[in-house]
Amino acid sequence: MRLDDVRFDERGLVPVVMQDANSGEVLTLAWANREAIEKTLETGYAHFYSRSRQKLWKKGEQSGNLQEVVEVVLDCDGDAVLYRVLPHGPACHTGRHSCFHNPIKTRSEASPELGAVTAQVFATIEARLRELPEGSYVARLHREGLDRILKKIAEEAGEVILAAKNRDKDELRWEAADLYFHLLFVLAELGLDPTDLAAELARRHRPRPG
Repeated sequence: MRLDDVRFDERGLVPVVMQDANSGEVLTLAWANREAIEKTLETGYAHFYSRSRQKLWKKGEQSGNLQEVVEVVLDCDGDAVLYRVLPHGPACHTGRHSCFHNPIKTRSEASPELGAVTAQVFATIEARLRELPEGSYVARLHREGLDRILKKIAEEAGEVILAAKNRDKDELRWEAADLYFHLLFVLAELGLDPTDLAAELARRHRPRPG
């Protein structure tokens, strides 16, 4: 994505959808001007423009619920932007993970299959490592080196422990997804993939003769 390709409206703004990079859940809709997107790309954290206050703002600056940006994507018409993020807290001011929690219509659907989702996420990680696109969280972490990736795994493991200790199922699910993503990242970084993990687990749990 190039900033010159973004079609800002007559106010100099463009709508931005924020999406959880691990789960795919849509978190919020906000507005950004050119400066906000530049700040997002520069810092790796979501920035927007407040129409009511008429000023730039960093998501989570006061609450601490920062949104770490994995990727910034422009839509086909150039008039909408997607921030794919790793949330460091709820996206909604109500404390919910997503601002979109008031269903008008729902239908029962089967839960996504872990293997299929894992394959999709891992393929994306591999593509980012090959292409190293600007604004990619994977590319940025790769450039920072293996020690930085391992530090993230340790941090996320600590968050999983805290969530489990607090018996917070929503927080545990969220933090476990973060840990799983970074585990897939280090596998890709070192030339392994989920099939290697599956083979090792199968070997350990193979029924023993007799």
